[in-house]
Amino acid sequence: MKRPVLLLALTLLGCQSILTARQMHPLQVKEVPAWVANAFTVAQTQSEAMYNEVMKTGLLPRSIQRGLQPKTDWTAGFFPGTLWYLYTYTGEDTWKTRAEKATALMEGEQNNAFDHDIGFKMYSCFGNGYLLTGNKAYRHIIFRSAKTLTSRYSYKTGLIMSWEPDVKRDWLFPVIIDNMINLELLMEAYKMSGDTTLRHIAVSHADKTMKYHYRKNMSCPHVVDYEPETGAMRKYDWNNGSDDTANSTWSRGQSWGLYGFTMMYRETGDRKYLQHAEKIADFLLSHPNMPEDMIPYWDYSAPERSKMRDASAAAVMASALMELSTYSARGKKYFEAGEKQLKSLSSPAYLAKPGTHKNFILMHATGNLLRNSELDGALSYADYYYMEGLLRYLRLINGKELYKVTKL
Repeated sequence: MKRPVLLLALTLLGCQSILTARQMHPLQVKEVPAWVANAFTVAQTQSEAMYNEVMKTGLLPRSIQRGLQPKTDWTAGFFPGTLWYLYTYTGEDTWKTRAEKATALMEGEQNNAFDHDIGFKMYSCFGNGYLLTGNKAYRHIIFRSAKTLTSRYSYKTGLIMSWEPDVKRDWLFPVIIDNMINLELLMEAYKMSGDTTLRHIAVSHADKTMKYHYRKNMSCPHVVDYEPETGAMRKYDWNNGSDDTANSTWSRGQSWGLYGFTMMYRETGDRKYLQHAEKIADFLLSHPNMPEDMIPYWDYSAPERSKMRDASAAAVMASALMELSTYSARGKKYFEAGEKQLKSLSSPAYLAKPGTHKNFILMHATGNLLRNSELDGALSYADYYYMEGLLRYLRLINGKELYKVTKL
């Protein structure tokens, strides 16, 4: 029975959406602070050189350590997404064409159900491309990608399984906090198609994550494992951040959660998600181990093990705070915190010099400290969320609305 349902949903995609999918347009603002303009100048120089490498190889950038990777890598969609953001900033057709060509490299991934990362891979490129251009081919790819993601959902657990079960790790149904980001793909596809299954899965996953992934102090581990038949939580675990699973507070993971629950409030209008996002933000902003420049260490709970920074955690957090500031009564506090992070990232301490850093934009991004992977270097998703955060910042200081909150 799945095929007729899918055909019906695809037919609906050709009609007017039951809910209106949000649209973006190239940025038109009067005020661009010098530090922001400089950041985008650097980003354009670096990204033009990186684009040339991508077109030569057919591969996409991940990090300095791992270089360019095939489209199957979980990070592959971020560079095309960065190109879409540069088109948003400049309005120049050159960047639009580059974004389209890089995005085209990802098309085959719409059917890749190997893990949950299809949301990261496809929404950052095809999602942004559709919102900016209205390209109907992108619309169908977004929907198909969302349906692929749902194949990893279990009605028994109420969750999307992030990775496959692993005997060595004693994982039966592992879920990582990063998975919250993939729910945006489901919610956008729901608005495009009216397929309520997509909405149900996103809401169920967010609700279960909110209930079981967070400790009383509003920190969260990287991994939570569940009993696949009953949905009962089995244990906290790690794959990134500290291996002290009782206290680990992996910095990028905290940012993923903040971003995801802020987004779920936007997409549902349910205030429980807003309240949860506010609690995460307050926990992070008051954390005694938050550095003065607000670029987090690799893990908030373990600076005595290493004070290595992670610019990607700051970039994701800053972008989330920009959006959260528009919904919360504490918006001024969140905006100022996100602004400080963006200014720190835009300083010579973190912003690469043009022609250096293997053509990545941000320095001092850390992939996985304890696994000795991608240390204190560059990460494509750090660059992507940095560009997104700056665009959100520009819209806000110019009095423009970021998003309308959907009421379900």
